[in-house]
Amino acid sequence: MTTSRRVADRKVARFERNITKKGSKKGYGYPVGPILIGLIVFIVVGSCLFQIIRKASSRGVA
Repeated sequence: MTTSRRVADRKVARFERNITKKGSKKGYGYPVGPILIGLIVFIVVGSCLFQIIRKASSRGVA
């Protein structure tokens, strides 16, 4: 094996190791916390319920 062939093989092996390392990243977390998600859901659901109650009570008056 010539020197350039050995160097090329080493570079290819190093490249392939880097590719497999990049694909196996750990720690896929949520971009926002569960408390913030809960707060947003609470606000949206509460707003919908408040709107439904308000519409129902205004129909009875008119």
